[in-house]
Amino acid sequence: MIRARLDKLLTVVIAGVLAGLVLAGAALPAALVFGIGFSALSTPYSELPSTLRTPPTAQRSNLYANDGTTLITSFYQEDRVDVPLREVAPVMRQAIVAAEDVRFYQHSGVDLRGVVRAFTVNKRDGRTRQGASTLTMQYVRNVLSSDPRLTERQRQAATEVTTARKLQEMRYALALERELSKEDILTRYLNIAYFGAGAYGIGAASKRYFSRSPAELTLAQAALLAGLVRSPDSDDPINGDADSALGRRTYVLERLVETGQVSADAAAAAQAEPLQLRPSETPNDCTGVPDGHNDWGFFCDWFTRWWSSQSAFGSSADERKRTLRRGGFSIVSSLDPAVQRATTEQVLKIYRLTDARAVPTAVVQPGTGRVLAMSVNRTYSVAANPVGQKNHPNTVNQLVAGGGAIEGYQGGSTFKLFAMLAALESGLPLSTEFTAPTQLLTRFPVTGAGSCDGRWCPSNASPSSMNGPRTMWTAFGRSVNTYFAWLTERVGADRVVEMAERLGIVLRADSDERLARYGAKDWGPFTLGVAATTPLDLATAYATVAAEGTWCAPLPVVSISDSAGRPVDAAKPDCRQVLDTDVARAAADAARCPVGDQSMYGRCDGATAPDLRSQLGRPVAGKTGSSERYGTETVVAFTPQLAVASMAANPDDPRDAVGQAVQARMATAVGEVLGAALRDQPVRDFVPPSERAAFQVTGARTGN
Repeated sequence: MIRARLDKLLTVVIAGVLAGLVLAGAALPAALVFGIGFSALSTPYSELPSTLRTPPTAQRSNLYANDGTTLITSFYQEDRVDVPLREVAPVMRQAIVAAEDVRFYQHSGVDLRGVVRAFTVNKRDGRTRQGASTLTMQYVRNVLSSDPRLTERQRQAATEVTTARKLQEMRYALALERELSKEDILTRYLNIAYFGAGAYGIGAASKRYFSRSPAELTLAQAALLAGLVRSPDSDDPINGDADSALGRRTYVLERLVETGQVSADAAAAAQAEPLQLRPSETPNDCTGVPDGHNDWGFFCDWFTRWWSSQSAFGSSADERKRTLRRGGFSIVSSLDPAVQRATTEQVLKIYRLTDARAVPTAVVQPGTGRVLAMSVNRTYSVAANPVGQKNHPNTVNQLVAGGGAIEGYQGGSTFKLFAMLAALESGLPLSTEFTAPTQLLTRFPVTGAGSCDGRWCPSNASPSSMNGPRTMWTAFGRSVNTYFAWLTERVGADRVVEMAERLGIVLRADSDERLARYGAKDWGPFTLGVAATTPLDLATAYATVAAEGTWCAPLPVVSISDSAGRPVDAAKPDCRQVLDTDVARAAADAARCPVGDQSMYGRCDGATAPDLRSQLGRPVAGKTGSSERYGTETVVAFTPQLAVASMAANPDDPRDAVGQAVQARMATAVGEVLGAALRDQPVRDFVPPSERAAFQVTGARTGN
């Protein structure tokens, strides 16, 4: 026991002395050397910096489609993905040891022979030609220089060629080797080393240079990669000096032969192989989605916004972004490539990529909130647009989900759903009758257009088909403005606004948000959709009705696993019951009328999208909407399994009215999206509401 401790002490002391000689050219003061040596001997593994005990290597996160295998893009600061040693070809393990530390399996973290050899060569040549760093010491330096908690100046200090830094590396290396196996250290080294061309770790390097996994590397390929670690920037054969890279490959092959790990014939055959690179670059961020799937960029963009809002990934948006780019997450998104493809095809049938007008469209799954598709006729790109074209054909603005500079578009009559729900919740039945006039003078104060002596007085768009006795079924089916203005007066405009927000309508425009907070009781026009919204918000709201009153926050993921493969709870749907089930069923029953379906009680009479039911061939509900002067057009449709919302507008110029004619084409497009998405799913019908909800006035019915 005493002999062993003396051997360790001697190792540390000699290492300290010789390191000082190698680096400084003269012996260190004896007291300093012996002080450091004894200190190293008494430093336990548990007191090492946490970064060395649990290395914080930055790893890329991968975002996949909902099949779990189709890569949408990756996110990283350093292109790295850790791999276990068993997934690295044995020849690669041999090559890195031969290139960097041939006595790796013989020393205890500090190689005294190597120190003596380096000192002798450097003394002879009068300059530093050989280093004395073991593979373990290199690992220590790599970890300390990449610690995310250090400042840039501190990282530079961790790699400075100084006696103090070299001695620190030795102390830490000795401590690590007392606690970790050689295999553990080699694994960590292979996963942290920089191989050039932006590739960190052997997993990324084998893909970057040869488009293959580390387990598939050949002798020639392994020797090339092992040779790059010494000077990864200058020897990088993709961006640097291919001849230098081949020279280093030769060196590694020679070392493998010298150590008896590879036969001379095998090395010669590898040496004769030409430099056969098959470079592949890992995509980074949403602008890196595959060229053939540029339309995925808007979903990806919304995913990053969602991630930045999740407290599970950090205390601030910036910290959450860093977590995504360093955490090594495997993220299976909710994006369904087939549904996305069908949605994009239909959107482009309405407007081309170059059209100033846009048709942002969202597809949401009721009961989970998962978003299957987000599409718009734009190229997701930061490239410049032609002069005078602000937002097309290229943009990274979130036209589908809103946020940033995008407040949304007027939803028109789709907002009548919220008045109907508020009325049903208050105890009024679907059969509530009102003789709708051509124009209705309300008590709500307004100015400007729509004002009659200072009060709101909306009119019906087509008086001949809308006037007369109406119920919720027929008024919703024919979209009778005066009926819903009257209904809003009866239940209270503030309850209509609250209902919309409860179902996920986010009021992003400052003017809308102020009215909702301070003037909701007088905001009668809200019922006719004068507030700005987005397709994603509308699809979420109507999906809540489809799910019988269960609201789910829009969700872009199916699962998230951290770098250790552990599931992350943030991927779970965030759902809650916000409506009485019978109220939701009643609203769905009335919503069958606008799209050419028939209510369970046979009360539908008239529709604004009359062909959608026959086109789809299964039970469907929904609503159309037009803003004033047809500035925007909206179509929402849903089944129990899926909700789709599509809006037509000019995002850059609200004065550029899209016109009413586009609505019929949008209805057909929405039907095609539903048909494609539901092709292999069973036909499901809506559950009918109770007779009480249909015909009887009751007390308030709340489900939240």
